[in-house]
Amino acid sequence: MKLAIVGVGKLGSSLLAGILRRGVLSPQDIGLLDANTERVEALSEQYGVQVLEAGQLGHAPHVLLSVQPRTLPEISGWLSAPLPSGVGRGYISTLAGVSTETLAQRLGTRRVVRAMPSLAATIGQAQTALSAPLEAREAGDLDFARELFGAVGQVYELGEHLMHAFTGMSASGPAYLAVVAESLADGGVRMGLPRALAQELAARLLSCSGELLLSRAHPGLLKDEVASPGGTTIAGLEALEAAGVRGGLIAAVVAATRRSMELGKDQE
Repeated sequence: MKLAIVGVGKLGSSLLAGILRRGVLSPQDIGLLDANTERVEALSEQYGVQVLEAGQLGHAPHVLLSVQPRTLPEISGWLSAPLPSGVGRGYISTLAGVSTETLAQRLGTRRVVRAMPSLAATIGQAQTALSAPLEAREAGDLDFARELFGAVGQVYELGEHLMHAFTGMSASGPAYLAVVAESLADGGVRMGLPRALAQELAARLLSCSGELLLSRAHPGLLKDEVASPGGTTIAGLEALEAAGVRGGLIAAVVAATRRSMELGKDQE
């Protein structure tokens, strides 16, 4: 077994599917552990991976922690249990806000990688930030994590001081844009569009706009292309400015970043 995955909720199961789909690892290389035994059994039957029990991580050289931050004190006891002589292990954590220093203290090793993916992992289009101390880099843990998360999207290596901001913007971002899409659809309904059509248009609008933005050096260029003098779009943009939409989105990123910091301090 090369990888033990502790926690197979939406993120853990999405990573599992991506890893296997891309051929990063084979089913026999992976073991799963989760308090929801029915979910683990179902995934084992679906993919042919092993089922583990607490304290039975075996000689797995890598452990992926995909659980809620509040569970760290509970599980760190058996996770940090002494390993057989000659066995080394690296940990990859997706626990929001929890620093590599805190992980190292809890797990008894500095072979820790901090990862922050997004829900887009479920469709193979996540943006994942990785940060790791020197010990994890030298042991190859960071390279292994880069390969794992590369199976479900793009990977960015960041200084750890930027991880909270990445969490507040990118990892939380799908929720912000869901509110934007819902609001656009409500506006369409307000002006007479059928609800189902308005929702589909809003979703496709966000999807294609992302592709357009990636091909331009600055978001303002796309805005200027769409907004003709005295036209409909500039009237709509004026209404957005009056409503404080820009400031609201900035405030959302700031608030989520600060909450990520608070979650990390709770585990120190």
